[in-house]
Amino acid sequence: MGHTAIFGAGVMGETLLAGLLRAGRPAADLLVAERRTDHAAMLTERYGVLVDGNAAVAGKADTAVLVVKPQDMQTLLEEIGPHLRTGVLVVSLAAGITTGYLEARLPAGTPVVRVMPNTPALVDEGMAAVSAGSHCDESHLAEAEALLRAVGKVVRVPEQQQDAVTALSGSGPAYLFYVVESMIEAGVHLGLPRSTAAELAVQTVYGAAKMLRETGEHPTVLRENVTSPAGTTAAAVRRLEEHKVRAAFLVALEAARDRSRELGS
Repeated sequence: MGHTAIFGAGVMGETLLAGLLRAGRPAADLLVAERRTDHAAMLTERYGVLVDGNAAVAGKADTAVLVVKPQDMQTLLEEIGPHLRTGVLVVSLAAGITTGYLEARLPAGTPVVRVMPNTPALVDEGMAAVSAGSHCDESHLAEAEALLRAVGKVVRVPEQQQDAVTALSGSGPAYLFYVVESMIEAGVHLGLPRSTAAELAVQTVYGAAKMLRETGEHPTVLRENVTSPAGTTAAAVRRLEEHKVRAAFLVALEAARDRSRELGS
């Protein structure tokens, strides 16, 4: 794989770095571009990797992983473009930035892979969707997938689906945190101590997610298994339907998709 360089060591950049090391990549193969000197020193101390400026790191990279905010991408590409070696693979984790945008600002013919990650990568349970640029072949995609598998699961999608992916899995953890927050508040309202309500809600969500993944059953089947006729669950689900929770999720994800499109343009 040669040298993998991570540009931007914020939360997601550092998460990927730590995941690659846990997955067995030698620290000598990993480079980090980070301009904050105190943060750079911490990264070297914590992970034993070489940390340098954008231009210096770009010159050594075989694979360049761009983990900066979308609004910082233009500046980053201007700084690293002239220093990248021919044939270097560029993997971008910036929301809304298209492969076309990257290709137009990188040396001609640069293979580019666009990725939408999510924050459960922090606990090696990320969900990343990858899309190939126009100069990207199977080996480039496979390399990007191998990088991201260090912190979770990976799926390939056509690039035009990336805004929908952003709405579903990119922003998705926040919707679940919101649901858990609501369940905890309800538990407190029903008379439970907050700490008890939190423990009950968190473990219930974790257990339900594990059932979904390990049984492979459709969520409708699992829900119906818990819903006995005229019972407590049926009473609650009926109210969720009355309040159009399903429809609310649809309009919420549409809003996230539309915002992703706006940011990309």
